[in-house]
Amino acid sequence: MSGFRHMVTALFYVVLIQRSVSAAEGELTPTFYDRTCPNVTNIIRGILLSAVLNDSRITASLVRLHFHDCFVQGCDASILLDDPDTTEKTAPPNNNSVRGYEVIDRMKTALESVCAQTVSCADIVTIAAEESVVLAGGPSWEVPLGRLDSRSANRSLASTALPGFNETLEQIKEKFEAVGLNTSVDVVALSGAHTFGRAQCLTFEHRLYNFTGIGDQDPDLNETLAARLREICPSPTAGLSNLTNLDQTTPDAFDNVYFKNLQVEEGLLRTDQILFSTQGADTVEIVNDFSSNQTAFFEAFAESMIRMGNIRPPVDAVGEVRLDCRVVNANNSIAFDTEDARLVSSS
Repeated sequence: MSGFRHMVTALFYVVLIQRSVSAAEGELTPTFYDRTCPNVTNIIRGILLSAVLNDSRITASLVRLHFHDCFVQGCDASILLDDPDTTEKTAPPNNNSVRGYEVIDRMKTALESVCAQTVSCADIVTIAAEESVVLAGGPSWEVPLGRLDSRSANRSLASTALPGFNETLEQIKEKFEAVGLNTSVDVVALSGAHTFGRAQCLTFEHRLYNFTGIGDQDPDLNETLAARLREICPSPTAGLSNLTNLDQTTPDAFDNVYFKNLQVEEGLLRTDQILFSTQGADTVEIVNDFSSNQTAFFEAFAESMIRMGNIRPPVDAVGEVRLDCRVVNANNSIAFDTEDARLVSSS
């Protein structure tokens, strides 16, 4: 009996070593769960369909959750951790803004009941983002899989690494470049995720009431839209948590209307409008292309999402497959050293 137990243990460690080597070499593949959890995407899709019935915003929210995860120490589900000392959830770009955590929890619970200790939270977030785009009418793509979950979050990095709603085009490009994305097509295509979802008044009220500090309006903001926004955001200090659609025309559909809006100065956030209104910027031509050719946008968006999803954690990071997306695994569980593929005991 003890010999059988040792054999099972040995086989378990072989599987872990193989997973660890894959993570170390950065070999993400769409077929990663074909044998270990073949219904992973269907299970995630089912939870998402149920969530959308009660919350039409959730598809856009899950795409944003993926974005905010990947820009901070790679796509490692660090944004899901609840450690009060380091949680990224309370960093300024995320606090009272990023949402969808409970839906990810439900996806994880469903997967654990079928494929225990198999699917990482990082992969769940990545698949959920792709499925959300498809459900809203956007493109589909094969999602590379095999990520590990981090054992730590980084609130200070989350406070500085994410593009902000009031930054210049140059600042945004620098943040994309810092994580290995390109500063032209990736910037414009991923900004196109604002074709659905909502934004709070606090992210654009300065465009209405105090653009340059003298009580003026952003000159690149359409007057008709500005009047409508003032009804939703009545002053620089009132109603800052009020919501409005990022795309005022087709707010819940994933399409290329977002780019048509930019051409008539109806981009809601300043960081949206500058893609078109910055004279001489290489982003202008891309906006024009995506505005006239939805297929080109869809193809570019899918490619950019794959590139973003491939942003990896630091090479010396230790990863695991969390059993609960909000907390790291208990002591003495198995974790992976992604630098040299050694099995290490959690401490």
